[in-house]
Amino acid sequence: MQQIINRVLSLIIPVVLLFSCSTTKRTTQAATATISRVKYIDTDEIPFDLKYRNTVVGGLSGIDYDAANDIYYLVSDDRSDKNPARFYAAKIKLGQYKIDTVFFTDVKYMLQPNGETYPDKNRNRFKNPDPEAMRYNPLTHQLIWSSEGERNIKAGDTVLVDPAINVVRTDGTYADSFTLPLNLKMHATEKGPRRNGVLEGMTFADNYKTLLVSVEEPLYEDGPRADTIDNNAFIRICKFSVDSKKSLAQYAYKLEPAAYAPRPVNAFFVNGVPDILDLGNNTLLVIERSFSTGRLACTIKLFIADLAGADDVSGLALKGNTSFIPATKKLLLNMDDLGMYTDNIEGVTFGPVLPNGHKSLVFIADNNFSPLEKAQVLLFEVIE
Repeated sequence: MQQIINRVLSLIIPVVLLFSCSTTKRTTQAATATISRVKYIDTDEIPFDLKYRNTVVGGLSGIDYDAANDIYYLVSDDRSDKNPARFYAAKIKLGQYKIDTVFFTDVKYMLQPNGETYPDKNRNRFKNPDPEAMRYNPLTHQLIWSSEGERNIKAGDTVLVDPAINVVRTDGTYADSFTLPLNLKMHATEKGPRRNGVLEGMTFADNYKTLLVSVEEPLYEDGPRADTIDNNAFIRICKFSVDSKKSLAQYAYKLEPAAYAPRPVNAFFVNGVPDILDLGNNTLLVIERSFSTGRLACTIKLFIADLAGADDVSGLALKGNTSFIPATKKLLLNMDDLGMYTDNIEGVTFGPVLPNGHKSLVFIADNNFSPLEKAQVLLFEVIE
């Protein structure tokens, strides 16, 4: 999320990447799990300002693992400022319960329908993307990525760019796009999505028949952003048909308050959902990422959310509304309890199967191309 760039504190040392393992199961079935707890294993970092094939590696905001081909896909949130909007392929080798070797194997630009790369905002503000999430579909051998669009309201110079969900081939060429519901369109008035708080999380569900996409922060008509106290801040988890690429339903999910009050008290703080991961049976792993000025680290909380009893709120405004049933949620882990530094974690995927037969989870942190932030890769063991 671009807002994290506004940090005024010094975060130290930077770095990131990912991994893989010869014990990976070769399958096209979606990985699912009933998670009772997760166990931290290791963290790796990649040097700041790493160059790969004439691109700057950074802003890694989404990650997905193609188990059949032992490849990780990572999308950069570079808005074509340093290099055209792009994604990377990587190999990650695991040692004995640790991240061993990480190396990139490819980089591709996401292309527009006309076959051209996306421009930076100086060339065309209305075609400038904001990539945030990416998932690989092994049934179609294609990638789906989301853009947050733009909402920049200035007198006489307003820029409105709708969010987007696009389908590309693994060479980056455009294949298709999803039709967004009207309440995800940008407006000059306080209606619809907030700037930099839109389509951040994404996961396939129902064995790749549906796509779930989470809105990072509440829509204007759904109420205020998360505060430092409980203020009923609800985001939406939107369900799409992968076949028709049309909206099927929307579910409300209640955010926690920001973990810490900012210092000074009128400084920037935020809590939102940067990614989600399908666990099967209408359940999701949900990341809530909180940052408050005055504290170096982000607070990362993992929740298990259940959509089974939640109402479809597609036609409802949630602000001041008590007539709907939101998704239920249960805290799985507060990474603050691990006693280690966590930065701007924005992506999660199931990784390879570990030597003991347990599933793994891989998280990635976005360094926002800042030398003061860390691009981290975190490895966890899933205990079912």
